[in-house]
Amino acid sequence: MTAQPHDSHLRRCTSAREEPAALVVPEDRDASDAGLKAVLDEVGVSLDLGAPNAFAHRWWISACDSAKDPEGRRRMHAQAGRALAGDPVPQGRPWREMGRLAGGAVLCTGARDAS
Repeated sequence: MTAQPHDSHLRRCTSAREEPAALVVPEDRDASDAGLKAVLDEVGVSLDLGAPNAFAHRWWISACDSAKDPEGRRRMHAQAGRALAGDPVPQGRPWREMGRLAGGAVLCTGARDAS
C-alpha cells in the first residue's frame, strides 16, 4: 500500500527537490535534509540505489502526515525531544491494546496477533 496524497500541494510534490516544501514542520524538514545527505553519502560509497528509493518513500509518508496533521507532528517531535532529554513523558496505550481496540492487533511485520 502506498500513501495517497489528499492535499493538492502534495500531488505536485514529485521530486526530492520539491519534497522539503511539503514537510510543513521544521523538525521534519531538518531531519529530511540530514537524512538526504546521509543517503547520498552512502550511495557514493555503496552505489546502492535502493537507499534513495527507501528514503523517498519514508519521507513521502512523513510529508503526507505532516500536511494532514501538522500539530500532531509538532507534538510528536516535542515529546521525542523530552524523551531524549531524559524527561518523563506520558505513556500512551501499548500497540497490542491499540490493535485489539481496532479489531485485531496488527504487528509491524504485517502479521496479525492471534491473542
